[in-house]
Amino acid sequence: MLRTALAGLRAYRLRLLLTSLAIVLGVGFIAGTFVLNDTVQAGFAQRVTADAGKVDVAVLAGDGVLAEDVLRRVRAVAGVTDAQGLVRGPAPLLGKDGRAVGDLPTTAISVVRGPLQRTTIVAGTGPGTDDRAAVLDENTARVNGFRLGDDVVLLGPGGERHTFELVGLLDPGVDQELAFTGAVGLTTSAALRMTGGKGYHEIDVAGDAPGLKQAVAAAAGPGAEVRTGEELAADLAHAAGLEMRTLTVGLLLFGVVAMMVAALVIYNTFTILVAQRARELALLRCIGATRGQVFGSVLLESGVVGLLASALGLAAGYGLAALALALLAAFDAPLPTDASVALTPVTIAVGAAVGLVVTVGAALLPARSATRVPPVAALRTQADEQAFRTGAARWSAAALFLLGGAGTTGFGVWGMPPGQAPTLVVVMAGGMLTFLAVLVLGPVLVRPLTAVVGRLPARLAGVPGRLALDNAARNPRRAATTTVALTIGVTLMTVISVLSASTRATVTEKLDEQFPVDYLLSAQGGEAAVPRSVAGELRRAPELDSVLQVRETPARVTGRTGGARTYDLGTFHGPVTPEVVAGSMAAGLAEGQVALLDRVATELGVRVGDTVQVSVRAKGRDTEGRAGSVPLRVVAVLGGGGAALPPLTVAESAFDRYAGALPDARVFVTIRDGVPADRARAVVREAVAAYPTVRLSSSTEVRGEFDETLDMLLMIVTGLLGLAILISLLGIANTLSLSVHERSRESALLRALGLTRPQLRRMLSVEALVLGLVGALVGVVLGGLYGWVAVLAMLDGAVLSVPVGQVVLFVALSGVAGVVASLVPARRAARASIAGALAAG
Repeated sequence: MLRTALAGLRAYRLRLLLTSLAIVLGVGFIAGTFVLNDTVQAGFAQRVTADAGKVDVAVLAGDGVLAEDVLRRVRAVAGVTDAQGLVRGPAPLLGKDGRAVGDLPTTAISVVRGPLQRTTIVAGTGPGTDDRAAVLDENTARVNGFRLGDDVVLLGPGGERHTFELVGLLDPGVDQELAFTGAVGLTTSAALRMTGGKGYHEIDVAGDAPGLKQAVAAAAGPGAEVRTGEELAADLAHAAGLEMRTLTVGLLLFGVVAMMVAALVIYNTFTILVAQRARELALLRCIGATRGQVFGSVLLESGVVGLLASALGLAAGYGLAALALALLAAFDAPLPTDASVALTPVTIAVGAAVGLVVTVGAALLPARSATRVPPVAALRTQADEQAFRTGAARWSAAALFLLGGAGTTGFGVWGMPPGQAPTLVVVMAGGMLTFLAVLVLGPVLVRPLTAVVGRLPARLAGVPGRLALDNAARNPRRAATTTVALTIGVTLMTVISVLSASTRATVTEKLDEQFPVDYLLSAQGGEAAVPRSVAGELRRAPELDSVLQVRETPARVTGRTGGARTYDLGTFHGPVTPEVVAGSMAAGLAEGQVALLDRVATELGVRVGDTVQVSVRAKGRDTEGRAGSVPLRVVAVLGGGGAALPPLTVAESAFDRYAGALPDARVFVTIRDGVPADRARAVVREAVAAYPTVRLSSSTEVRGEFDETLDMLLMIVTGLLGLAILISLLGIANTLSLSVHERSRESALLRALGLTRPQLRRMLSVEALVLGLVGALVGVVLGGLYGWVAVLAMLDGAVLSVPVGQVVLFVALSGVAGVVASLVPARRAARASIAGALAAG
């Protein structure tokens, strides 16, 4: 039986090629993800270890900072050869236009000298001892047009301007915060001055005395955390790799989808192969083969295919990882891409195991079917095509899955709060159950769907079209298994499209309805730092219609659920029309009253008429000594979708009494009708000219950035899902190729009756077109439904938006792809000899 199974593999090697390609793509994606992750993690470890290896002991600040006397005590420890305090804090950098660069303030760091210097200077020199010298990270310098020798201006803690000479460029390494905010390196004294720091966030120590860690810990005191150099390297590598691990999980999810589709292709392939080899398997039974031997021979074939395809998939994954690293390096991604790419034993084991388990698992049912072939089938001249029967078991299983999916989905949408991760998990589980119901009912749905979808192609193609329509519906089990792979890909792509379009429409509608503003003023980093005088000046401008000021500060709030939570407490000055879902704000807010966003009311367990206790923390000190823990009565609950108001809103006078005269956090500006936008923008820019950290953005810019983000995510996800689409198309081509071989005698008979070669090719192309359209339509319906359900689970007050153009494109491309997949099988069938095919049958 072993020799027979191997001979069968050689005989059917071409038929198994496309099946192998499906496994190669799936394993390659998963293996490539592991290789990419291993390579980047190794790069993190190398670079972090190289930096932290210079440090023997590190003293880290717990809460607060390490004071100067801590550094003096550490330097006095026996065995310490050097100790340096490191400074880190925000220091806004001004661009050449005089405005602060970036959405967040640039991070100022101290660059020390000597053996403990861990900053990598890639051009020029470090600041040395020159308090007027600075270095910038490469990306910030390039984006803002700074070159060595230029003057750079930083803002101090009080907003005063300080000019430095740019003497070098630094590489932020694996520090994700520095890569995101940008970095400016200064001497230690200059860094303390620019950040307003009262101490150090870390003290690095060099020394070789035994028990150095314990001695340094005793000198530093109980408020500090002490690490060895090895422990520091491990902590930094773990923190640096968190984002990469998150990316890995996301990529592996797409790899799992690809393997699911590949499993369906494998299942279909072996099902058809077993059906075609009915006489061969029956003959083996006649000459003494047992059912177990037949079962084992089919599994052996699948195992060999799985191992060979997995090996090729590992090689493909290696290439994909190398390509991904090259792209990351080309786009200057803040990831270490210089580590050597290597296949680790774990990656090899996982890739081979996934490919083998998926392949053999998908072949189990066809192998079981092979054991049921009766020996008498060897005496038949041609295997009978089994008629499909629905059966009560199929209807019962489908009903069970459908009810379970509907119930789970309904509970997630209407029984759980929107926007929470558990809600999305429940909705996804409901979607999977519903898809299983569709999968079970696939053979039942194929016949009516092919009749509807294929009516026009059959009419246009004439006799070949009608024959194609009959062929597509004649074996519904095979047709359903062929289309379900494509259905998965189209479903996921439709979900993403509907989710993206609906999210965009929901956010846009909320902005338009509640806060139809033209410009938004906010401080860099989101802090409350827009002077109140700015809004006053804007109100006097005749070009502007309305100005809304919002002020806020953190507060500790206690509701009925017990336990204090931190929210922003704030107020507003100017016109605003919030969405009131309970209570009323028609008469404004009086002393002792508060309005809550709906999510805050839910989390605190309060409603209109209840009381919450609020303790405000402003300017670094608790105001309980002045105003106490203030009881506030809830008079309104506001809708939270796109709201500009803070989570808790009080009267303006009450806020000033609780928190002091704080500046505005945000200012919303509306242009007067008829005023040109350029003129209005010039007025707003002039009002904030003296405040470089105040950022001006228009509603169009905000929505444009939001749209760009969604479009980028949609493009990335669509590209990743394209792998599943490609595998499903391979499945269609594989099924058609096997089907052509299975019907070779039938095709020869049609040729003998007068069907020409072009007509035969047209028949098979129309059949592939119909199968592709059926799979796409089912995917569009499921994807549209669960795309909308996902929006309801994510956003409160969601607005449905179906991108009709994209959906039509998905369906059209699926039909075209089906036709393309049929070209080679159709060409092979048309070139077959009529006499030879009839004689072989």
